[in-house]
Amino acid sequence: MYCVQCEQSNKGGCATRIGSCGKTEAVADKQDVLLRVMQGVSIYADRAAQKGARDAEVDAFTPHAWFTTLTNVNFDATRFTRLVARALDIRAKAHGLAERAGADLSNLPEAATWNPGRTPHELAEAAPMAAIQRFMDRDGPSIVGLRNLVLYGLKGTAAYSEHARVLGREEASISAEFHRIAAFLATDPTDVDALVKESLAIGALNLKVMELLDAANTGRFGHPEITHVRMSPKAGKCILVSGHDLGDLNAILHQTAGKGINVYTHGELLPANTYPAFKKYPHLVGNYGGAWQDQQREFDAFPGAIVMTSNCLINPEIKGYVDRIFTAGPVGWHGIPHIENDDFSAVIDCALALPGFAEDAPEETIPAGFGHNTVLGVADTLLGMIGKGEVKNLFLIGGCDGARPGRNYFHDLAVATPKDSLVLTLGCGKFRFNREDMGDINGIPRVLDVGQCNDAYSAIKIATTVAGALGCGVNDLPLHYAISWFEQKATAVLLTMLHLGLRRIHLGPTLPQFITPEVLGVLVDKFDIRPTGDPHEDLAGMLEAA
Repeated sequence: MYCVQCEQSNKGGCATRIGSCGKTEAVADKQDVLLRVMQGVSIYADRAAQKGARDAEVDAFTPHAWFTTLTNVNFDATRFTRLVARALDIRAKAHGLAERAGADLSNLPEAATWNPGRTPHELAEAAPMAAIQRFMDRDGPSIVGLRNLVLYGLKGTAAYSEHARVLGREEASISAEFHRIAAFLATDPTDVDALVKESLAIGALNLKVMELLDAANTGRFGHPEITHVRMSPKAGKCILVSGHDLGDLNAILHQTAGKGINVYTHGELLPANTYPAFKKYPHLVGNYGGAWQDQQREFDAFPGAIVMTSNCLINPEIKGYVDRIFTAGPVGWHGIPHIENDDFSAVIDCALALPGFAEDAPEETIPAGFGHNTVLGVADTLLGMIGKGEVKNLFLIGGCDGARPGRNYFHDLAVATPKDSLVLTLGCGKFRFNREDMGDINGIPRVLDVGQCNDAYSAIKIATTVAGALGCGVNDLPLHYAISWFEQKATAVLLTMLHLGLRRIHLGPTLPQFITPEVLGVLVDKFDIRPTGDPHEDLAGMLEAA
């Protein structure tokens, strides 16, 4: 095992039998093998696409396979053995597709023909050939770091793409561009300019994917509406749904209707309470708990069944809820029941057998539902407030939360922002400050919850629309960015921001380990990336630059 893909990695990378996230050496190695085979899939799919040929099964399997390798998603070694075998079959199918299309199949990179085997023993033997650091001595940490920037950006984009795909939204052009960039990565490139160019291409691709995901969510469930979401439990049997997947939540709500079970969202699913389609279910009673890193304590205290629909899962064996947690979609943990074909009957039976909450807790609510449709619906009001000086600054503060020290930075920055400013927030980083009473401006809450990290498109659309209405560029707005980085979805969103030319992004609390000082120098020089420091000093700098 060697892994540096997330902020919780050990210093110098996770190179032990069990990583910081709980991923075992066997799982980590199989994930490396899977990704190498999937790059081979993309080599053939890309060459077929150049001849106008594509295969729906190849395109559908690709984002799912990549998604399973993200941080805190799938820890089941058996599942990865099956996924590698499936990937080899898909690669053979993509090869046949390219061959029938008359594609040029000369000069194939090694990933197109490499055979790691299919048994656990064979995969363990093959793993060193797929390890991300295998060319460290030959190419150096900066080149390997830039290749990892491409790799992890692709992972994040694949995750967003899979969220859209399971809701019935996918586009051939998006799949083709993903395959093209993955095929480029399979050549083990060493040119710095080419690697930076393809990183920005991922940012452009991810913007299209997030727009597609926004259309998938709002097209099926309606546009989020301003809602005061209950944050305290109610008496009764209960199911807790965590992760990001709105489709799974919808299936659970439909299947639990009339069964006397209250359904709660957790973590990144909090914004689901603001969608019109979910409001028709009276047994969706609110949100329980906060960000993913607190789940072991929160899940242990929850007296019902729990479903993890996507990232971010933490070892459920440490606390006492291993017998009442289920996984769905790309998520997996050895020995935990996995939901297939949207059949949540086992979850329902488990919830009915558990005590649930004995009584209502005192009601506590927070406002949410400030997606782009809501905010831009009052754009004239917002622009008027900016024009009159009632709103002097906008802050985008959010992203992925985590357990490492230093993340109070985002809380301290948010609560220190001037009273004549608005704070847009999204991702689970908002749990650092979304219960703080930061007041309002002319009745508009100062903290505007845009949604999940999956809703980053909303924040981008709000910013670009406001800039367009004011006749200026986004970088000319009094808009400041403090992004809480953690894992590969955040990497994809960061690359999108860089693709859009956004500058002066404060990123932290620690920078990705795969970003070497040399690579950081490139990003600072080209994009003015700024590592987070003292929140009050950073705030003073932001306001001075406005």
